Amino acid sequence: MRRYRYRCPVCLTTSPTVHHPAEIADEAAGHRQALHGGHHPDGESAGEIDGLGRWYASLGPLAALHARIADNLADIKDPKGMGHPWSASAGAALILAAAAALVVGVIAAAL
Repeated sequence: MRRYRYRCPVCLTTSPTVHHPAEIADEAAGHRQALHGGHHPDGESAGEIDGLGRWYASLGPLAALHARIADNLADIKDPKGMGHPWSASAGAALILAAAAALVVGVIAAAL
């Protein structure tokens, strides 16, 4: 399940976590209308977060891939929960290591 948040740097507030893009758009529009007269504050951000509350856009490619896999594994048990159990994080690391080993094996076999 995807998780989204809106952040206003002027008010220094972050919205609660929502699970649909339409909900975060409504949250952002409501905040702008109520506190900023409909104007867009400089530096505002809205986007997808991982289970630990980190913005995917701020993560590096490998960390974002690990977080995405760990989120999907954690969502099997609790789809609307936050956080990663150690098993989901370990499973994601194992999947990435297996994929890397497969790529190295295929390249070695081709040479």
